[in-house]
Amino acid sequence: MRFDGGGEIIGAARRVEIGSVLLEMRCWPCWALPRPHHLLPGCPSKMVPYLWKGRRRLGVSVFRTLLEQCSVKAELQGWNQTEGLMPAESASRGDLLEPHDASSMEGTSSGEDEAEAEDDSAPYIGQRFPTHDAAYEFYGGFAKRRGFSIRRHRTEGKDGVGKGLTRRYFVCHRAGNAPAKPFGDGATPQRNRRSSRCGCRALLRIGRDAGAAGLEWRVTGFSDHHNHELLRQDQARALPPACRVIAGSDRDRILMLAKSGISVQQMVRILELEKCVEPGSLPFAEKDVRNLIHSFRRFDQEEENADLLKMCRIFKEKDPNFKYDFTRDAHNRLENIAWSYASSIQSYELFGDALVYDTSHRLTAVDMALGIWIGMNNHGMPCFFGGALLREENLQSFTWALQVFLNFMNRKAPRTILTDQNVYLKEAVEKELPNTKHAFSIWLIAARFPSWFSGVLGEHYNDWEKEFYRLYNMESTIDFDLGWSGMVDCYGLHGNRDISSLFASRSSWASPYLRGHFSAGLTDSPGVSKSINDFIQRLLSAQRYPSRFIEQVALVVDYKDQAGEQQNLQNISFKTATPMEGHAAAILTPYAFSNLQDELVASAHYASFNLEGDVFLVRHHTKTEGGCIVTWNQMEELISCSCQMFESSGILCRHTLRVLTTLNYLQIPDHYLPVRWHRNLPPPSKSLNGAPNHGGASERVKALQCTVSALVSEAAKSDERMDLATHEVSVLLSRIRQQPVSVNVSGDSAHSSLAAVAKHFISSENVNISK
Repeated sequence: MRFDGGGEIIGAARRVEIGSVLLEMRCWPCWALPRPHHLLPGCPSKMVPYLWKGRRRLGVSVFRTLLEQCSVKAELQGWNQTEGLMPAESASRGDLLEPHDASSMEGTSSGEDEAEAEDDSAPYIGQRFPTHDAAYEFYGGFAKRRGFSIRRHRTEGKDGVGKGLTRRYFVCHRAGNAPAKPFGDGATPQRNRRSSRCGCRALLRIGRDAGAAGLEWRVTGFSDHHNHELLRQDQARALPPACRVIAGSDRDRILMLAKSGISVQQMVRILELEKCVEPGSLPFAEKDVRNLIHSFRRFDQEEENADLLKMCRIFKEKDPNFKYDFTRDAHNRLENIAWSYASSIQSYELFGDALVYDTSHRLTAVDMALGIWIGMNNHGMPCFFGGALLREENLQSFTWALQVFLNFMNRKAPRTILTDQNVYLKEAVEKELPNTKHAFSIWLIAARFPSWFSGVLGEHYNDWEKEFYRLYNMESTIDFDLGWSGMVDCYGLHGNRDISSLFASRSSWASPYLRGHFSAGLTDSPGVSKSINDFIQRLLSAQRYPSRFIEQVALVVDYKDQAGEQQNLQNISFKTATPMEGHAAAILTPYAFSNLQDELVASAHYASFNLEGDVFLVRHHTKTEGGCIVTWNQMEELISCSCQMFESSGILCRHTLRVLTTLNYLQIPDHYLPVRWHRNLPPPSKSLNGAPNHGGASERVKALQCTVSALVSEAAKSDERMDLATHEVSVLLSRIRQQPVSVNVSGDSAHSSLAAVAKHFISSENVNISK
């Protein structure tokens, strides 16, 4: 359409002249129109006038007026108000297309038609909608195809007041400017996040037209001019949530995968593999998948929560020593729940000096955060202390979880607790465990390294990771700080937010800064972290059966406990043949003895120099500088080293072992062989599950435990002893089962009976061994 009256008529167009306005109307069949033009009051029976270009500028009302002035009214026969003429109907009329019309259509390129069809989906002035929500939905679909998002802006009028709501504005999500943040006093932390708003002026304005029946909202303004780049279709996941839509097929697939109990991250990876796209190229994000699962499980979660409570009650009936606690929210829904098994409470009594509280997992069946308390037993294997499911990961929930856990464990606090870098969890630990050393777990931090640094470092990432762990295992804090500066310079990490955050919190995770704080070896070797991660994955596999989750976790815990008991049966090989080595082998578990043995072998390569009194300098024989200072107190048989290995792990270091050898010690003092690493552990203070709780029951259990522990220790020394013990225990067990059950057994008779059994067994053992 031209408004200057000049130019040639393109193709077969009908020329209509109104004053100084020259309109060019291309003729198209009704069924070929991109949009049904049922809003037009009249059109010729053969052709429908279609304004070429500029029709949006005129609007439907102006277009209708022009048609009326041009006297081109006609009654449309067979006109369908919603779909227009069908191709079959058009073909039945021989005079639909004139020869020159067909030639003109042949001369039009297909690319021009496609561009027009695509452009035709854009809003235009005069377009009508039944509701303002329908207009918002239409504009949102257009925005998604174009590569931007929209949001509701200001309104004019108000429902129920005067004329009511009369006008609405929908703008690009980058419209306007970010409001200036007020300057705080520094007490309240603020996120330094850059705003996405850049003053974009793209908008859609609709007004209310009370005179139109059924279509009361009309487009009165539209601008599609953006001052920023638009996203491609493969970048749709970077849009705000309003433009990230999960297709129906993907939604069904996600819900099916959710029933299998796998994590959201694994679901997204499976979809990426199935669609053969690069990671991060799906049109939706992990948060969208999580929201979808949450929306479909709102009604199922109450049933799952009821099953969890029911399972806890069943456990409590079977085992009175099983402990659990829970809270409900204002709507009487399960908010938090924590539990611990009887065996876990007994393990904590022996090995609860250091533990890990891992809160980085979720139970997808009930959409709750899963917190796991894990420690390390005397065999160097993970042991489960307790678990908690939290609806919200906030200060109140973490505080409640720690309080309940301490109640489970008779208010016995650990010496060291390792957690993730969570602000709320850190504050909760400081509040509930003021005398406990709080540190960050290194493997929970290292799990984020690929997402933090792989894109920044590229092919140098593996070299950087090796350098990081070299610095992590240093002994001196000064050397660590100097090495860190060199690493930042070498890999160009100046200004990197993640590397700066790590260095700022180094006192909570770096090994040189944590020396002297007992960790039971939880932060020493990569093998320990791998063992704990494998154990956690076995626990997470239990969520495939949500209603039986607590029962399945109990099976995993029992399996690990049985595996730990079998570690005592390992054969031990001596490397130094010294009395000190033999003494330690008889007391420590194979795991603890192996660590001590490595230090004992290494001590032979170190030289000790008596500086003054009971102070020694110990260093490697190939070095002339450095070394560790060992202090010896002969009166109390106390020894300490500047490396603080014993304070951190409970195992004497090579430096102290070298000094003890120099002082002609043939055995390690007993107080330097901690009970937590002993092969034969003392019985727990509480009675075993199912034992009667009347007089003498606790003493009976302790006496039986000591006898069985001595039996296992002696039998593990040779295959012949093991065969004999297995045979004799089988015979003894069969004899016990034949005896009648008597509840009222006094403690004295129990002691005498157990003593007689032990004496008989040991004497028969000695006779058979001598043979």
